[in-house]
Amino acid sequence: METKAKAGTARRQFLLDGARMACGVGLLGLGMGLFVKQAKALPPAAIRPPGAGPETEFLGKCIRCGMCVRDCPPQILRLAKPEEPIATGTPYFVGRTGPCEMCEHIPCVKACPTGALDHKLTDIAKARMGLAVLVDHETCLNFLGLRCDICYRVCPLIDKAITLLPRHNERTGSHTVFEPIVHSDQCTGCGKCEMACILKTAAIKVYPIHLAKGELGDHYRIGWEEKRKAGGSLVAPDAEHQFNLPEGMQYEPGKGLTPAAPPGGAAPPAPGSSPGLPRALQGNKL
Repeated sequence: METKAKAGTARRQFLLDGARMACGVGLLGLGMGLFVKQAKALPPAAIRPPGAGPETEFLGKCIRCGMCVRDCPPQILRLAKPEEPIATGTPYFVGRTGPCEMCEHIPCVKACPTGALDHKLTDIAKARMGLAVLVDHETCLNFLGLRCDICYRVCPLIDKAITLLPRHNERTGSHTVFEPIVHSDQCTGCGKCEMACILKTAAIKVYPIHLAKGELGDHYRIGWEEKRKAGGSLVAPDAEHQFNLPEGMQYEPGKGLTPAAPPGGAAPPAPGSSPGLPRALQGNKL
């Protein structure tokens, strides 16, 4: 009887231990899933710190240590929580509530131990955290002709990342509208313009670059950009265009077809004109 009792106790203990282990493994798996979960897409408002590469590459390198958050002087970086739609434990900031202050020495990058924030980034003006986009022309005060300029004024790269394009105000007929223009080759995505926008909901917002910027097909070439990169024309100077015109005729811009001048001589008179008469009398006109 004693042996059977011990066997029954051992069996119950085995089942209990097995249940505990199963629950433990399940909870561990759930915890790890929350920790390493990959967000399907980075939310539009969430911007990675300076030096972060493409999202997939960044998530592969980031160990969720929080060193960049610790060393951020203005403390605008935060670590994603499990309930947020961002990879848990990874750093980000939101331009509307706390933009990047563009620290000259970029301490967050220096603090990163894995290179998830690229240590080659030494000039904060070269950072590409995101891209500012003017999302609503109908509420932007500058587009309404009220001359706000705040996004332009607070831009750390004023007259480079954001410029103002003057155009005639069609509504008043006598004023100028200054359109804010964002230049993607200069914008760092710091978010200062978004935070400074005085509207209840910002008309200019910073998005991750893959959401904000289009991409040309590989078959497109921007001629003036290629010329700038090469330092000069990529083709021989254009030869004078040869039009397929009727014999004895020539093309003059703004005039169309006119009689061609014979070699070494003056051009023949136009049809309906009388040689030697004053221009006012040509063609029987007084």
